Amino acid sequence: MARSASERLGRFYDQFSGNDSVLIVINADPDAIGSAMAVSRLLWRRVSNVTISHVNTINRPDNLAMLRLLGVAMTPFNDIDPAQYSKIVIVDSQPNHNEFMEGLHPDVIIDHHPETDAKASYSDIRPGYGATATILTEYLRAARITPSAKLATGLFQAIKTDTNSFKGQTQIEDVRAFQYLFRHANTHLARKIEQADLRLDFLKYFKIALNTKRLRKGRVFVCLGSVVNPDVCVIIADFFMRIVTVTWSIVCGTCDKKLIVIFRNDGIRKNAGKVAQESFGQFGSAGGHKNMARAEIALSDLSSQVEWRDEKKLLRWLINRVEKRAGKK
Repeated sequence: MARSASERLGRFYDQFSGNDSVLIVINADPDAIGSAMAVSRLLWRRVSNVTISHVNTINRPDNLAMLRLLGVAMTPFNDIDPAQYSKIVIVDSQPNHNEFMEGLHPDVIIDHHPETDAKASYSDIRPGYGATATILTEYLRAARITPSAKLATGLFQAIKTDTNSFKGQTQIEDVRAFQYLFRHANTHLARKIEQADLRLDFLKYFKIALNTKRLRKGRVFVCLGSVVNPDVCVIIADFFMRIVTVTWSIVCGTCDKKLIVIFRNDGIRKNAGKVAQESFGQFGSAGGHKNMARAEIALSDLSSQVEWRDEKKLLRWLINRVEKRAGKK
């Protein structure tokens, strides 16, 4: 039987006591940041202290703008000793989604990605939801907490981003949460965050993408080579989806000894998550939602499959693996 928001909130609160020192661990993006802000607010005055820590390097301009404009304080995970905290919370992710999280034993997991074998004293994983922020908005409302303008803006932006402005995976709960947050959010701040999506040094990757792209039956394939940050691949993949004739955008790049592959599609009779898993799941982590997905493969594991330093060969390998699967999904 489905639990009510009040029942879920009660079970969430049962995990904590007033003496707890709480560590919230995220892979920072708008949904994770907004959700972490909400957890911190829910635990305000209920625990001894709360620290938000990010496992990834934050380089995306919109994420940096979100942290700055909303006044979110975070600490890099490498500067954290998890043993110093009595409770660990993971939001918008699960332990096997990231190598830094794998060694953690979370007490609480709240997420909207597909379920894994994640174990926690309390978990609330709802893959049908468009954003984890929607779940946390339900918690706030059940707790009768009216979000501040900055918290509402963070959650508002999180839902808008993860649902791709409601063009991606969305449930009626996402719409209701968004409508509620709209009444409390600062839309001027949200617009400033949303428009901060490029850095000057990212422009060179657009030139590479335009000069090397391969277009096949509405599918754009791009190999960027070495990138300063995986988010570059996301920006380029989203860029090509703005072209009216493009139905799939698959962009790869190498970073931190990994091959990153980003998938985007129009969501019509296609499933990017399944294509990513079937194409690259045997080599590394891969999966996602119907219209957006991601794969990460260690370059050491890739060497037996393709000469990844040769970008033309890597692109051909990418195309061959994806095309036979994308055509069916």
